[in-house]
Amino acid sequence: MSKIFFKITASGFLLIFLGAFCFVLNISAQQDVPPEVMPPPLKFISKEEKKLLEAETDVKSRTKLALTLIDAKLKEAEVFGTQQKYREMFEKLGNFHALVDHTLDFLDRNDNGRGKVLNNFKRFEMSLRTYLTRIELIRRDLPLEYEFYVKNLGRYIRNARAKAVEPFFSETIVPNNKNNLKR
Repeated sequence: MSKIFFKITASGFLLIFLGAFCFVLNISAQQDVPPEVMPPPLKFISKEEKKLLEAETDVKSRTKLALTLIDAKLKEAEVFGTQQKYREMFEKLGNFHALVDHTLDFLDRNDNGRGKVLNNFKRFEMSLRTYLTRIELIRRDLPLEYEFYVKNLGRYIRNARAKAVEPFFSETIVPNNKNNLKR
């Protein structure tokens, strides 16, 4: 009889512990997002833009086209921000975010260690650097309920820059072999 009581008690304690753990995780997750925040915009690329991007087969041409589209979306978001049309601005930032994702994925898929793709990673990273400054300028003038996503978008752009630079530090570019170093 005491074994049955112990099993029930141990499983009961386990359930209580797991319930408390989930409750604490839920509270900590809610503290990260301020209460009156606009939900993030949808990240999508329009059909026309997707067709334009897929029509380009050359990596360099496609990267340049993607950067042109990304820049256009950010300019539109800046215009809507100055006009205080924050919902429209959010939509354009979602398009911007999707195009950055798409371009980074495209460059990763086509990275075969040749210099052609590396030059496009460099071009992409240099553009992201300027976009980050512009996003921070947008964020400064936003009401609090819109600021959370734009702040996270800035973090995302910083991470995307780091991903764009990673291929330059692979062993095929910078050898990690001590024998290659001459003194």
